[in-house]
Amino acid sequence: MTFFKRGFLAAFAVVAMLAVAPVQAQPQPPANNDAALLEQLKNPVQGRVSIPDAKSALLIQPQGREWREMREGPVKSLGGWLLLLVVVGLAAFMAIRGRIKVDHGLSGRTIERFNGVERFAHWLTATSFIVLGLSGLNLAFGLTVVRPVLGPEAFASLASFGKVAHNYLSFPFCLGVFLMAVMWIKHNMFSAVDAAWFAQGGGVLKKGVHPAAGKFNGGQKVLFWLVVLGSVALAVSGYILMFPFYFTDMAGMQISHLVHAIAGILLVAVILAHIYIGSVGMEGAFDAMGSGQVDVNWAKEHHSLWVQQQLGGGKAAAGDD
Repeated sequence: MTFFKRGFLAAFAVVAMLAVAPVQAQPQPPANNDAALLEQLKNPVQGRVSIPDAKSALLIQPQGREWREMREGPVKSLGGWLLLLVVVGLAAFMAIRGRIKVDHGLSGRTIERFNGVERFAHWLTATSFIVLGLSGLNLAFGLTVVRPVLGPEAFASLASFGKVAHNYLSFPFCLGVFLMAVMWIKHNMFSAVDAAWFAQGGGVLKKGVHPAAGKFNGGQKVLFWLVVLGSVALAVSGYILMFPFYFTDMAGMQISHLVHAIAGILLVAVILAHIYIGSVGMEGAFDAMGSGQVDVNWAKEHHSLWVQQQLGGGKAAAGDD
């Protein structure tokens, strides 16, 4: 048999074997269905790493989507609407009620309302909080509100500076809140006097109404506890975020972020009302934290029990000195 005949027979045999071999099904590419893919990824996808940081092996964490939806959804949208409503509400209140005047006019005589240490603690807290609040709001709303105005380059510089300032100014802010809590906690215990103060609308809804109050009235006591408790929530959640995974795991970090955002927005809303009433909203109010000296007539109308005690005319009720 010649060489060509042997080659032809071998080729024929190979073709015959392929013809009778079972045909194997070829794998089909998966359907391009995002919903099906997400359904398969409901559980975390864990990889392997050779470094000591085992948590870096977490490739996909489905709870992250829930955190992002909560942050970008209810927290951000409701928080934005809340701040807008506060600003509009204060503007409407100013237009309807007007500035709260001293009904009997300024007497020209003053009394010390807050000493130097108290004013230092207040302004340390206030100035720190202004930067903290603005930088925090920039992180939440800056991409949609600030960046279109400043441009991407200027916004990036502003955000970078704000992040550094936010971290470092948290320390003087906490110190200021601590000092105010130590100095004023005994003056901010609620009593029956505060119930009467609230029943009369604090004297701000109707002209000529001046409910009795001690060193701090019912509204200021509410503000005090909101600031103290809100600051504790901000500090705890904030330092957890500042030192990631040192105190908690990924789930704890996500919860801390939401707590920090919610507490921050609520406290900004409260402080906006405080700034309004302590500046343009009430005649003579700014002097209390400005020079520390307030007009006697102003003090009698807004803190009559405290004035009586300071001038030796009587002792204030418990919790209202």
